[in-house]
Amino acid sequence: MCGIVGIVGNHSVNQTIYDALTVLQHRGQDAAGIVTIDNGAFRLRKANGLVKDVFEPKHMQRLQGSSGIGHVRYPTAGSSSASEAQPFYVNSPFGMTIAHNGNLTNTEELRELALQQRRHINTTSDSEVLLNILAHELQQKDSFKLAPEDVFESVSAVHKLARGAYAVAVMIINQGLVAFRDPYGIRPLVLGQRESEDGSLEYMVASESVALNAVGFKFVRDVAPGEAVFISNDRQLFTQQCAENPSYSPCIFEYVYFARPDSFMNKVSVYASRVNMGVKLGEKINREWEDHDIDVVIPIPETSCDIALEIANRLGLPYRQGFVKNRYIGRTFIMPGQQQRKKSVRRKLNAIDAEFKGKNVLLVDDSIVRGTTSEQIIEMAREAGAKKVYFASAAPEIRFPNVYGIDMPTSNELIAHGRDVSEISEIIGADGMIFQDLPDLVAAVSELNTEIKTFETSVFDGNYVTNDVNQSYLDHLTSLRNDDAKAKRDLEAGTNLELHNVGHP
Repeated sequence: MCGIVGIVGNHSVNQTIYDALTVLQHRGQDAAGIVTIDNGAFRLRKANGLVKDVFEPKHMQRLQGSSGIGHVRYPTAGSSSASEAQPFYVNSPFGMTIAHNGNLTNTEELRELALQQRRHINTTSDSEVLLNILAHELQQKDSFKLAPEDVFESVSAVHKLARGAYAVAVMIINQGLVAFRDPYGIRPLVLGQRESEDGSLEYMVASESVALNAVGFKFVRDVAPGEAVFISNDRQLFTQQCAENPSYSPCIFEYVYFARPDSFMNKVSVYASRVNMGVKLGEKINREWEDHDIDVVIPIPETSCDIALEIANRLGLPYRQGFVKNRYIGRTFIMPGQQQRKKSVRRKLNAIDAEFKGKNVLLVDDSIVRGTTSEQIIEMAREAGAKKVYFASAAPEIRFPNVYGIDMPTSNELIAHGRDVSEISEIIGADGMIFQDLPDLVAAVSELNTEIKTFETSVFDGNYVTNDVNQSYLDHLTSLRNDDAKAKRDLEAGTNLELHNVGHP
């Protein structure tokens, strides 16, 4: 999962992009990058680390220009090396850079196509492949000045070639900003605008609406599935549907875990959707655990706090903050490497003994992936004095890997794969366990926007909306996502970076 930003303004945008990326930091903590256009040249800075650490004053001074894009990243199947941080660059046609959120499902096929088109791919990233495919299509336009129809025809061609999930912002030297979304709208993308001092409009695209709000842009609307947005250098806005059969199928896990609660995506308030999740899970607990002996409801901060509060209301029980979170530790779910995730849990959370001692507690989390974090948190609750520890998940059992840009582990690493609820409960050491039902999760979000008829729910039900994922592909994904494979790619990419340093500021 990544966060992207793109701005076409009438004054320097470096600070605005920086501020927007800090708001999107929750979407990726592995690397960050910004590229701006200054006097017909790209100014680029990207490196591993958090936004605040990647961009020093000397870098910001060089990132001049009134248009640019930014990216925060964590890797899925690719390397964690700085060489694969975004934005990526190609020099033909015109000079182009890309910021991409998502994951292609036919990367190898497209990589071979790019090679046949005599384009060089320097990394293992599918984002660089996507950039080269778009670049080839634009290169077929025999013009020094791209017309909107040239851009839209090229994006249409990309839609026909690329499969999977992608929300994209591309800067083209002397042309403008192109942003588009895959035909299913799996990954989010929003459009904003603000009025500059001279009365003209500036435009911005971003992964979440909260990024617009943070820098003074007004939310206009979501970019539709399959739609392309072209903002020319003179800040003229053009939009067009570029997919033949677009279908709204946004990733429901955005609402469960990834997005900030103060964001709106696909006309849905993330906060309101999580409140609804709490309502529906609370009702299920009342139905199935009618004679429960729970004394208190405690969330595992922070995503589940709103969910847990509503569960407590439905159960008529006290809600307490029993864990204190160290906000300077990254999200364990998106940390590369199982050992790193294990070591980080107790540094991330600390229990307040008074809220646990002598009580039967219901712990509420947004989801359970590997189960190792849940197991350690239950141990912490018992060490703090809890008599019984029950566990509730606001999401259904995660039984299948994600192929659209979320770094879910392989099937055999998922605690729910091939197990029932009682087996999962025993493994993590809970006295009882309950999961949200998938229809209730879907309803929690869809009730807020009835225009969305389907969601991307493959991690729960194994139904991949792009209809191109088979067991052979999942086996290939397994070979890419294990920790040993990632470590090997990081080593190779690090060597590549040393040999081919491109002179980032």
